[in-house]
Amino acid sequence: MIENPFIEKNLTDTKDEELIDSALKGSRQSLEQIIYRHQAWIYNIALRMVFYPQEAEDITQEVLIKIITKLSTFRKESSFRTWVYRIVVNQVLNMKKSLGEKKHASNFDDYWKIIENVPDNELPLQENYEVEMRTIVNEVKVSCMSGMLLCLDREQRLIYILGAIFQVTDKIGAEIMDISRDNFRQKLSRARKQLFSFMHNKCGLMNSDNPCSCDKKTKVLIESGYVNPKKMLFNINYVHTIESASEEKAYRFDELLDNRSQKLFRETPFQEPPDFVLSLREMLDHKEFREIFNFTN
Repeated sequence: MIENPFIEKNLTDTKDEELIDSALKGSRQSLEQIIYRHQAWIYNIALRMVFYPQEAEDITQEVLIKIITKLSTFRKESSFRTWVYRIVVNQVLNMKKSLGEKKHASNFDDYWKIIENVPDNELPLQENYEVEMRTIVNEVKVSCMSGMLLCLDREQRLIYILGAIFQVTDKIGAEIMDISRDNFRQKLSRARKQLFSFMHNKCGLMNSDNPCSCDKKTKVLIESGYVNPKKMLFNINYVHTIESASEEKAYRFDELLDNRSQKLFRETPFQEPPDFVLSLREMLDHKEFREIFNFTN
């Protein structure tokens, strides 16, 4: 089980601060452990912000480099979790327009027009594909839900990822976003209502009588190249869903009717990222970084 840094009652910060002290005294192993402890969560936030895994990898690496280079400035005036994820927040809110944002609709009305233009068909024959058809359909589902997230503006999207998908409390969410708890709850409520309204009326996952069905869209999305069974974006490199990775339920802010839509997002894959420790080792071997941390191992 991946340790969830967003659970309010945990020892993550204590362990992190011990690792920070050790890293700043010259332990390269401690610095690598800090990277390993947070890389999956940073990557999964980035992935839901930009849609495409390659861009999420680039963002994650940029964030981790900032964490490493700024580590000596952490003064323990806030929790390390708050310090780290504020770096993530600043990165994803201020980044240039991502490829996912360029290719997808930025509002729900335009997104529905795109979906409506995809004709319904029966599922393709399984014999034509090495990958199980249910897995391909799930790729369609997760792709579509990732597109829904892009219909929210960046701040709404990030707050929804934190509050509804990762289920952080309003206390932690407010600290990370650097806003009041009331403001966090209000922004989360607006984002949830927008997504719920769209899914409640359109999405077959919410109601089988709704006009859109993942099964019926799969054939055309494969033929158009939007979904590639040989190179899937979302149904690879994962061993759990977000719901199982989160370990426990967080405090629910309101009793709205959108629990089903939130659960669908929490059932999407929690992706195993590339091992950024390996990709950053060459950088950590650079003379400049060895001097910053005075590595002893």
